[in-house]
This record gives sequence, C-alpha cells and structure tokens, in this order.
Amino acid sequence: MYARILGFAAIAACLAVPVFAAVALGDAAGSYTISPASSSIRFSIGKAGGGGLDGAFGRFKGSIRIDNSNVGRSRVNLTIFPESVGTGQSRVDAFLRSDAVFDSANNPEIRFRSTSVKRTGDTTALVTGRLTARGKTFPEKFTAELGGLKAGTIRFHVTGKVMRSRYGMDVGTPIYSNVVNFDMTLTGKRG
Repeated sequence: MYARILGFAAIAACLAVPVFAAVALGDAAGSYTISPASSSIRFSIGKAGGGGLDGAFGRFKGSIRIDNSNVGRSRVNLTIFPESVGTGQSRVDAFLRSDAVFDSANNPEIRFRSTSVKRTGDTTALVTGRLTARGKTFPEKFTAELGGLKAGTIRFHVTGKVMRSRYGMDVGTPIYSNVVNFDMTLTGKRG
C-alpha cells in the first residue's frame, strides 16, 4: 500500500517536470533536488461503509531533471522510506511498517524511476515510470501540475492511484480498498 503511495510520489515528480517544461521550459530547464522540508507525500485508502485511512511519509528524497530540448527526456527519481509512514495512530503505523504491509525491515526503500514524460496541457504532464516496492516492480502513471517557479525553486502538485495488491500489500481487502490515492506537493531546488 505504502509502496504504491511512494510510486505515486515518484510519478508525481516526473509529471511535474514535463508540466513546467510545457509552461516555460527554457526557464525551468536544469536539475533539481526535491526538498522534503517544503514537500509532502500524502495518501488515502477508502474503506467499505465510509471512512478509511489517511497518512503521509515523513522521509523521502529525489531529483527532477528538466530537459529543455526534449521534454520526453526529462527524468524524475523518487525514493520513499516506508519506516517514516505516519497516520497519527501508533498501532496502525507499526502494522504498516510490519511484514504484513511494507516490510520496512527487509525493504527499506520504495523507488520510482520515470521512463516517460508527456505534456498534457499548458501546465500539466503525465509521468510514467517504474515503481519498486517489496521487491516487485510495475509501471505506474501520475499526473503532475506545475505550481510555480521562483528564484531557482520549482513546485509541482502530483496525483495518482496505485493498486496495492500488485506489490503484495493486499491485507485488509475488500474491507479496505485496493486503490491507494496519492496527493503530493513536490518542491525542488535548482543545483
């Protein structure tokens, strides 16, 4: 489940790159390091009968490279550390870190590596890549929207959905949805 969330975050980062490229690629071209202090990776999972589970990852790192001559060559790399998952409920957090879900002791990272970035509008892009969690890798897609560019800092809003069962995290289904919704704000600093 969290691996999918991380995958979404990574995809979001990829989408963010092409989105800005569509707006002002020349100004945005370059390499950026994602700043966790001004970024967030949030997720939600629905529950039958209402409610569900909301959470976030506190630790992650990544980079965005925007290619000004060919948006399709832009790249997004995102790594999420599942032991940093937080829901506001210590028992739920411990369960998510356990081998029933993330197995963070044996799988300390969830990785997303973009393979394609396609502009879908003036400020939006579709980022496709490979998400790896619990030793399983699958293609995933995220939508990114440029939120701003100022003084060497770029911001993207990234969203996407990941099927957690693909990564061996289907505990609790069908009571809890198999779909993990990701909502990320990724801020990158040039350099």
